[in-house]
Amino acid sequence: QVQLVESGGGLVQAGGSLRLSCAASRSIFSLNAMGWYRQAPGKERELVARIIIDGGSINYADSVRGRFFISRDTTKNMAFLQMNSLKPEDTAVYYCNANSGLRVYWGQGTQVTVSS
Repeated sequence: QVQLVESGGGLVQAGGSLRLSCAASRSIFSLNAMGWYRQAPGKERELVARIIIDGGSINYADSVRGRFFISRDTTKNMAFLQMNSLKPEDTAVYYCNANSGLRVYWGQGTQVTVSS
């Protein structure tokens, strides 16, 4: 079992930046990958960014590539999402995700609101 706790969401003006953090309750070396998903009102949850724990391979959604950057800190059991040049369409609840290969875990979500 892995508990994930997100932090760092909030209200920001368009063009601004936010950094989301996700703390895992155990060593992330036990996981295959961690990622960030988002869900806007009336829309399906979508992948934003994903990182492979061992090796660090990364993939991004086309809509955020070049603006968002995912990273992980294996010493702190944390994952991060640096979000730059935010746009109103980035407004959503952002969820941390972890995949152990056997199970998928989700955090409770953190709201990101970008005003125009």
